Amino acid sequence: MATIYIVMGVSGVGKTTLGKTIAQQLDIPFYDADDFHPQENKDKMASGIPLQDEDRWPWLDRIVTQYDQWEIEGAVLACSALKESYRKRLKVDQSKVKTIYLSASFDNIAQRLSVRKNHFFNPSLLQSQFDTLEAPTSGIICDASLQKDRLLQHIINTITKQ
Repeated sequence: MATIYIVMGVSGVGKTTLGKTIAQQLDIPFYDADDFHPQENKDKMASGIPLQDEDRWPWLDRIVTQYDQWEIEGAVLACSALKESYRKRLKVDQSKVKTIYLSASFDNIAQRLSVRKNHFFNPSLLQSQFDTLEAPTSGIICDASLQKDRLLQHIINTITKQ
């Protein structure tokens, strides 16, 4: 059974960009949790309406239905996974489903979001993401403000030592 790595953190922290590169380095598929959101959730976020738990449960459950397939060869998933209860729903156990938490300051992320194009996430929701965030205390924890190459090297080194 191969490992599923969940690259997590607030919107704009670099989950997708880094997740794709990690997947490439590990030669396993990459998936973006945004692709599993129903259109209603995307519309809410685009309108600046924060998602509530009842919006997120069906979305998280849709992701978990993919695990049987993903566990065959492994996978990297970019997913906010902001709360401990969401990570439990995603079956994070740090053995077969591991987290890579990308941490950065509000100001750093706000600056990134100000230049991001073609994404449904409304930057006005950033504060609600930080308000919801329950930072994990286990898994791979990274400073996302580091240069991408250094950050990637740290993550790959940590994964290969496990």
